[in-house]
Amino acid sequence: MTSLSWKEHLGDTLPEGLATEIDVFEQQMQLRLDDKLSEKIFAETRLRRGVYGQRYDNGRRHDGFESRALNYPCGDATKGPSTVWDAPGMMRIKIPYGGVSAEQLEVLADLSEEYSDGISHITTRQDIQLHFIHIEDTPDLMRRLGAVGITTREACGNTVRNLTACPVAGVCAEEAFDVSPYAHALTFYLLGHEDLQDFGRKVKVSFSGCNEKACGLVSFHDLGFVAKTQLKDGQPERGFAFYVGGGLGAVPNQAELLESFLPESELFPLSLAVCRVFARLGEKDNRSRARMKFLLNKLGLEEFRRLVQEERAILPEDPRWEYSAQIEDFKDLPLKEPSQLALNPKDAPEGFAQWFQVNVEAQRQPGYATATIACPLGDLSAQQMRAFADIMREFTGDTLRLSVEQNLVLRWISEEDLPRLYTRLQEIGLGAATAGTIVDITACPGTDTCKLGHASSRGLAAELRERLGALNTTLDEAVKNLRIKISGCFNSCGQHHVADMGFYGIGRKIKGFMVPHFQVVLGGEFQNNGGSFGLALGAVPSKNIPAAIEHLTKFYVDQRESNESFKNFVGRVGKVTVKKQLKELQAVPTYEEDPSFYSDWGDPREFTTGDLGEGECAGAVVTLTEFGLSEAERQAFEAQTHLEAGEPDEAARLALDSMMTAARSLVKIEFLDVPDEHDAIVEEFRVRFCDTKVFFDPYAGGKFAQYLFRQHQEPAKGLSHHIAHIRIEEALLFIEAAYACYARVDSSNAP
Repeated sequence: MTSLSWKEHLGDTLPEGLATEIDVFEQQMQLRLDDKLSEKIFAETRLRRGVYGQRYDNGRRHDGFESRALNYPCGDATKGPSTVWDAPGMMRIKIPYGGVSAEQLEVLADLSEEYSDGISHITTRQDIQLHFIHIEDTPDLMRRLGAVGITTREACGNTVRNLTACPVAGVCAEEAFDVSPYAHALTFYLLGHEDLQDFGRKVKVSFSGCNEKACGLVSFHDLGFVAKTQLKDGQPERGFAFYVGGGLGAVPNQAELLESFLPESELFPLSLAVCRVFARLGEKDNRSRARMKFLLNKLGLEEFRRLVQEERAILPEDPRWEYSAQIEDFKDLPLKEPSQLALNPKDAPEGFAQWFQVNVEAQRQPGYATATIACPLGDLSAQQMRAFADIMREFTGDTLRLSVEQNLVLRWISEEDLPRLYTRLQEIGLGAATAGTIVDITACPGTDTCKLGHASSRGLAAELRERLGALNTTLDEAVKNLRIKISGCFNSCGQHHVADMGFYGIGRKIKGFMVPHFQVVLGGEFQNNGGSFGLALGAVPSKNIPAAIEHLTKFYVDQRESNESFKNFVGRVGKVTVKKQLKELQAVPTYEEDPSFYSDWGDPREFTTGDLGEGECAGAVVTLTEFGLSEAERQAFEAQTHLEAGEPDEAARLALDSMMTAARSLVKIEFLDVPDEHDAIVEEFRVRFCDTKVFFDPYAGGKFAQYLFRQHQEPAKGLSHHIAHIRIEEALLFIEAAYACYARVDSSNAP
């Protein structure tokens, strides 16, 4: 397809300010091409415009999902590789609170065909991503998006990222009030704000209409708002419970309550005050410690609150704080009158009853329903998006929301239209009765396109969807609604920490071969706004993850008490007992016995590095190193059992011991007689592996070593359960980094 220029599409319809911004970005691109702008400055510039580099490998099948291209897939195949990057890139497009119109869907569909591979990907932050784009095309994409009210500004970089919110806000029976207009107003107040351009890392914001459901998942956001009302002079007053300092990432952190009731008039100024404190005092040099959660942990909640209140007191008055007109003008209205007829199952098409039971909920407005449309792997083809735009115009108007579980949420459906809607969805391949079930798996892009991916999260998710989908009608009721979430690495873009069963990708070296694995994370909670975080129980080869899920779900069904949730079940029986269910599945057959274990899901190539087992002169030392790393894992798991038993200090002590064991195991490769004292281990590890950057993990920016150094300096006394939990998370990540380091070290260098 030949792309028209943006002016041929738009004429001169772009808002002047936005047009100028994009012109400036285009000039910066040219300066970079002329080597008059440093790569460091340009990298942050393009990230703030939503333009990422991405992983690209001609040999990779891009997860095996049929819609992903196998060859160079950009709209104009004659262009060849980008002149700025060596490979195609990715554009992240902000969709505030997930709200998107029919016209916007059609423009996104056009752009995905003309510049990408025909697929729009829904992210876990209610964004849209287009992959395999040329950087030279990104200004035109920005202009065409801007003409329909969509921006890519601050979709990436050290900025306030896309603001998320509950996808059923405004129609939910349990909400205090509709948070949508507040989310919309705060988005555009913070967007490009002059005081918010100097963060050390990103800031994520979310709104929820209630406490009990998953809604906005405020528990792991830097700024989180839960709608509340209280009486003032006998009249209901709107406001928010205001949470700060949450986050997932490698080490999750539960948000803390800054204000139990924030009046709506203070939403803008206090949000700004928090962000200004973070911009001023947050870490700038060490990116691994630069999120707001680290500043909050460093200062403590009371001191952080004092600083925010001081900042609020000195803020100059801003006319933008008076945003009540925006709230009043916000409209989300139905296209049709509410249904006056009861549904007649006899008139419904085949399969409708199950879809209605699983995917549809009644709205608080009588006669209307909300339907969640499951999107496999969060992907929508251009054809599906155009057809869905037509469906919106026929049934609901512009009322679509994207969800953090990578689905579509269609609201304001007149109940009598549901059978016809189901038929239309079936026609475009989006009528599966799986939304919110165990089949509806969340997954980040992983090794398909992400430079940080360790294992194929999408490939695993596609395999699990197929297997579980085939069993969906026969699954036990206790299992059907469990949440599975998968990340390609430790960074939790797939939100694995808040799943019933979460998985994150790692690699393990087994007798000279690299074998894709996933850490199994249990004990998380998606409900209650992401109410609790799970911990990793152990690494399982990627090809055994389906069997691991089968074992765990069967164990749960057989041993659960009446109406016991999976999270409570894991807590009751204990992680030691649950871990035993995985023991046999952690073994890796030899390459000769089963070579399939040595490739990733959706990628037929061998997942290998190094010289595949040659150079065995130091076999004894290798055995000692592997044994030591295994012992470190055991100690980290024992730390979890002490945490479960209510012994946070002992748990933290064992977490540190596990890191010391892992570090000593690496040091022994070069210095067999390293003492067993902590000070000596730390010093030898620092000199031999950190100063030399042998341990340095480019994906993590070297932060894992800092976990060891910091915990070594901080006594494990009088710790809370929360801090001990963080220390165990850090220990688990350090051990994984030690495994990766060991895999990189040439065994021929061992003594």
